[in-house]
Amino acid sequence: MNSRNLKAGLLVVVSAIVLNGCETLNPYTQESEMSNATKGAIIGAVAGAVVGLASGDDAVERRQRALIGAGVGALAGGSVGYYMDRQEAKLRAELEGSGVSVTRIGDNITLNMPGNVTFATNSSDLRPAFFDVLTSVSKVLAEFDQTVVEVAGHTDSSGSDSYNQSLSERRADSVASFLNSQNINDQRLLTIGLGETMAIADNSTSDGRQANRRVEITMVPVTG
Repeated sequence: MNSRNLKAGLLVVVSAIVLNGCETLNPYTQESEMSNATKGAIIGAVAGAVVGLASGDDAVERRQRALIGAGVGALAGGSVGYYMDRQEAKLRAELEGSGVSVTRIGDNITLNMPGNVTFATNSSDLRPAFFDVLTSVSKVLAEFDQTVVEVAGHTDSSGSDSYNQSLSERRADSVASFLNSQNINDQRLLTIGLGETMAIADNSTSDGRQANRRVEITMVPVTG
């Protein structure tokens, strides 16, 4: 199973687990309701299932081989975890208070950059506040250059599926272009657009749409 199918499966499983048994009976209407706390738990759990590598192992392995061929040293054994530990700590320090979350899954690190930091509705233009965030990310990526960097663009559900797919690709390209402008080797960069398919919040609310209108940057160590 590829990583995109795995994440979609996780989305369904996590939602079903959290939803099961979490509804209460409204004493006035006698209808089932879900508390705001439960809704928040679902969003958080689903976000945890969704973040991570989306482009697949094959694409990453091709980039790893290319980088090794270009002279970037491969990490091996216990040094991989230590290297990513240091990178994670530096990212958390650089991005503290920025609104960007840092998630560690195994030896991969994912940054979730929500819509209030990244893009306005129907736009792939970087918000002014996003430049400082990406500059901080670039600083860490330059220091820890033994990683492949996947940039995944996402949208809310406004608009058609085809339009949102194109928009998500342009968002990923905008971020990757900025990173490249900060001297991040383009051989390290992978981009993917996921349209509206990997929502982490309720698209019927403005806050939910803003959360879904995001970019995820995942760093994968270069290993031989």
